[in-house]
Amino acid sequence: MALKATIYKATVNVADLDRNQFLDATLTLARHPSETQERMMLRLLAWMKYADERLQFTRGLSADDEPELWLRNDYLGIDLWIELGLPEEKRLKKACSQAKEVALFTYNSRAAQIWWQQNQSRCAAFSNLSIWYLDDVQLAGLSSFASDRTMTLQATLQDGAIWLSDESQNLEIHLEAWQQPQ
Repeated sequence: MALKATIYKATVNVADLDRNQFLDATLTLARHPSETQERMMLRLLAWMKYADERLQFTRGLSADDEPELWLRNDYLGIDLWIELGLPEEKRLKKACSQAKEVALFTYNSRAAQIWWQQNQSRCAAFSNLSIWYLDDVQLAGLSSFASDRTMTLQATLQDGAIWLSDESQNLEIHLEAWQQPQ
């Protein structure tokens, strides 16, 4: 018998002062049986970083042909494609050819550093690709917000920092920009 996804609910208030974007949303996250809590929370952080009422979670790990999140336009084109992890060049090439903008969120300090050393020059060829890195300490802090399957979070984004809080804890997150669109 196959294991089922664990469902998390997040009520999120985002104040992105850099983009002048303010949004309240109720999100449902399905955590795949093979997905870690850290990875699921990184998906949620990616949503907060690019918050938009049309930004959607996809089938994620269950679908090879879709990103983790995407922002589709009225013509079913992809304005934003968000990936997590350490994808192969072929996957990044596909994303960059199908979407106006691609954001990759990397994590797992040791593996990510090695991946970046091996792929930095190849990634530079993709002019619409942003690569963000979150270190293990910050990722562990982010993961602690998922101690309950129902979350109420406030996120404030300003000058490259993300301040995240709930009723009992606060965390300041600094994503490291490894690559920005040219």
